[in-house]
Amino acid sequence: MLKLRPLTEGIFRKSANMKSCRVLKEKLNSGDKVNLDSESVLVVASVLKDFLRNIQGSIFLSDLYDKWLGVIDQGNEEEKIIAAQRLLAQLPRANFVLLRYLFGVLHNIEQHSSSNQMTAYNLSVCIAPSILCPPNSCSLELEDNVIRKVSLVQFLIENCLRIFGEDITSLLGENSMSCDNSEKAAVTEKPPLESKPVTVIVIYKKAQLQNDTKTPTCMGPPSYLSTVF
Repeated sequence: MLKLRPLTEGIFRKSANMKSCRVLKEKLNSGDKVNLDSESVLVVASVLKDFLRNIQGSIFLSDLYDKWLGVIDQGNEEEKIIAAQRLLAQLPRANFVLLRYLFGVLHNIEQHSSSNQMTAYNLSVCIAPSILCPPNSCSLELEDNVIRKVSLVQFLIENCLRIFGEDITSLLGENSMSCDNSEKAAVTEKPPLESKPVTVIVIYKKAQLQNDTKTPTCMGPPSYLSTVF
């Protein structure tokens, strides 16, 4: 069990100890019971990012790669949201559910960027390469495509509630973390969003998020992660 604390500075950006990451993955792969609360948040975040990067065919589906990049080219914000929702509807159920939780986590982290230094843009730079994979992963991506997919992920984070539903914040648990005294003292008509630890149960197992017949392989076969938030 893991509590991804949104106030952790540099989460998903700071490098984690490689040996610790390897040891944690080996434990998860072997089926050992692991207390993730005792693990570094940066290590667990790194392992999660590694899992996302190694999903066969990409969590967004490589077949839809060009269409996803096309979302950012839509005319206005509302058209971009509609285009994103239409593509989400084409994903397998498991992919959609994982994305919903993932972007709920990213949105929650972004809400505390003044403390963790992880704005929507910073998060997108760190996460986009792991979740948006072109059909031919062996070829180098054009610089323009790299910029566009970072912009897309940033847009999805910033508009998470409108795209995935406002109830997404309720998926992150009820417990709140202690915040800075300045945050506690702030009193407004509309209270700021609480900093909610995200409880994640992670189990590595042989499974795939999408149908092999529909999607090409993006990376080599990973040890797949079943994530329950």
